[in-house]
Amino acid sequence: MRGKEQIKVKPGEKITFVMNYEPKPNEFHVLQVSESDEAEVSVKDNSFSAPLQNGIYYYSYGVWWMDEQEENVSNGDAFYNFVIEVE
Repeated sequence: MRGKEQIKVKPGEKITFVMNYEPKPNEFHVLQVSESDEAEVSVKDNSFSAPLQNGIYYYSYGVWWMDEQEENVSNGDAFYNFVIEVE
């Protein structure tokens, strides 16, 4: 994700995911990624809060369209990467 333009946000600012696609995915995960670690980010109502400390943060947003009839069957997925700068 190096070289991506950062999205500038304020400490603790609400970040919301908007997907103009139907049907909407029914499973999603957000990971905060560093060179040595990954951490799941708590997402509620398609939103999460930016970190409180200034810095540059890398994220991976994965969504899945899970089959509602068959358990563990995906009808598709998509992954998005983005970078925020808290200042």
